[in-house]
Amino acid sequence: MKGRSLVVLLIILSVIISCRNSATKKGESSFASADSISFGEAQKLSAEAIADISRNIASPVEIANLLQEMNVPFSPEYLATSIDAGTQKTEFDKALTLGILGADLGYLNMYEKTGSSIDILSSIRKLAEGINVGQFFDFETIKRVSLNKSDLDSLLFLSIDSYTRIDEYLRDNDRGHLSALMIIGVWIEGQYLATQVMNHYPDTLLRDRIGEQKIILNDLLLLASPYCNDYPKFTDLCRNLREIRDKYRDIRITYTLGDPVSVEKDGGLVITQTETSKVDMTAGQLAEIIETSKNIRNKLLVTN
Repeated sequence: MKGRSLVVLLIILSVIISCRNSATKKGESSFASADSISFGEAQKLSAEAIADISRNIASPVEIANLLQEMNVPFSPEYLATSIDAGTQKTEFDKALTLGILGADLGYLNMYEKTGSSIDILSSIRKLAEGINVGQFFDFETIKRVSLNKSDLDSLLFLSIDSYTRIDEYLRDNDRGHLSALMIIGVWIEGQYLATQVMNHYPDTLLRDRIGEQKIILNDLLLLASPYCNDYPKFTDLCRNLREIRDKYRDIRITYTLGDPVSVEKDGGLVITQTETSKVDMTAGQLAEIIETSKNIRNKLLVTN
């Protein structure tokens, strides 16, 4: 895992850049407003976004890996330990909590906190069964792999496979709102983890990745927009996401495409387009993002 690319930082959503304007060699990020698209367009965008996001579900492992690269010590204070899976009554609460605990599981596994990870895995199993998707998790295999840090690649694959199948099942059965909730839960917890670490262990790379969440956050709102007015709790969640987005409004991100890189893989030549990003964000803007992200995450723990 030490050699795995760390370009993506913040959980499943970190590679979702579909709304970025990359047609030119150099330019500022551009994306549609989640408040300005039609309901039908939002439903279509949500399905496409979920499909992309689900293929990258294992990014909580990536974020924890980067923290280790930064020599950041493990802290149980970052975990959502106050959540009791047994008290989650509605499908909304179960799906959102499933995402939050999924992010914590990746953090625990990377730091080899196997005892605690098994406890969270038990809660995840209960929540998944509560929304009738437990059949898509091979809990016994995931439990075994989570006890063996040297087999993290297998854990990565199992996570991607499980969440991809859950996503397909939920969308095929008109339950896409639950998949959206899981993804939002993972992002919120990952955002909290990254911003809290940044608050105590400032780092330039981590700072830039936090700034780039401006784009990811807009994708989340596109994902959530078909459901924002369907249910009071979803309305509140969308309001919370918009509150965080407001803190990003004046942050500017520019991307510069680099030279293509050729790499031999599986007997063939794979060409990858490289790029660099520049985040213009003041210390005051970062402080507001850190505080708002913390307040909203902690509020969700209380209400869920």
